Amino acid sequence: MKISIIIPVYNTEDCVERCVRSCLAQTCKDIEIIAVDDGSTDSSLSILEKMASGDSRIKVLHQENAGSSAARNAGIRMATGDFLGFVDADDYIEPDMYEKLSAMIREEKVDVAQVCRDEVAPDGSSLPMVVTVPDGPVRVSSEDFLKELLLHRGDCSFCTKLINRSLFDIALFPAGELNEDFRLFTTFLREIDSVGILPDICYHVYYREGSNTRTSKSEFSRVFKDIVVNADRMERMIERDYPDLKEYAVRFALVQRLDYMLHIPVGMMKSRDEFYHSVKAYLRAHRDDIRNNPYLTDDQRHKLGLLAAAPRTVRSVHALSMKLRGIH
Repeated sequence: MKISIIIPVYNTEDCVERCVRSCLAQTCKDIEIIAVDDGSTDSSLSILEKMASGDSRIKVLHQENAGSSAARNAGIRMATGDFLGFVDADDYIEPDMYEKLSAMIREEKVDVAQVCRDEVAPDGSSLPMVVTVPDGPVRVSSEDFLKELLLHRGDCSFCTKLINRSLFDIALFPAGELNEDFRLFTTFLREIDSVGILPDICYHVYYREGSNTRTSKSEFSRVFKDIVVNADRMERMIERDYPDLKEYAVRFALVQRLDYMLHIPVGMMKSRDEFYHSVKAYLRAHRDDIRNNPYLTDDQRHKLGLLAAAPRTVRSVHALSMKLRGIH
């Protein structure tokens, strides 16, 4: 089994060498590393070219800046492996990650295997886990995996997975979207029957300052619009393909909109903003679901109820309260 590891790179001169070296250190030897420089303006490209000159397993591709999805897609087209893995240039992996993943693929005869990940702050400290770690190796049906995603407990990241190359003949990463992993992986779930999951924490997400893939909390990014758009796609897909999961899909749509409402600046909460108006209208149209959906927490139910009733007032009062308490 040959594995192609694809690394999109953009202005990561401070950590790209660590990332590539963690891939070179893999205990499974039949690998190639495809580093796609996405128009970096720092020394990332020269670092990659120097590393490639000393190791034939590294291939470097340069393109004009087009975003991480376009860089990944360029790497996929160049890949010669039977299975593909993805590592972000900020991050690093354990030496046995792909050996463990490939063993699960062989043993369980699945097209996708996944490890677990942790989150590392800029100072090296550990951040809270964002996904549920299983007690042991498990094979999860596609429907159950989707259910966990809709409950915000699953992991849609391609970086924690090893994936059969043939799946990318169905679709590639959607260019220009910030929630691209979720959209593409839910597409793949319709094509496979199960996913193998290992409890081993082998992938380390590093939150460096200025990363183009980690959205600053001080900015309202289009990522919060994209998560709502993806929630709408999920509702349509669930209605068509998984009607028994309707309550999960509605819960997901409500929580995604809650995230949007909690991040949009108060100054942008205007009725003439069509997207904001549509989010507000959805919450008001789903008041019964806010009260009765069994998969919402009491806290989510409370916040959604307030934001459905008077979103701008609630956010303004909250902002004033935070200011008076000296919290920014």
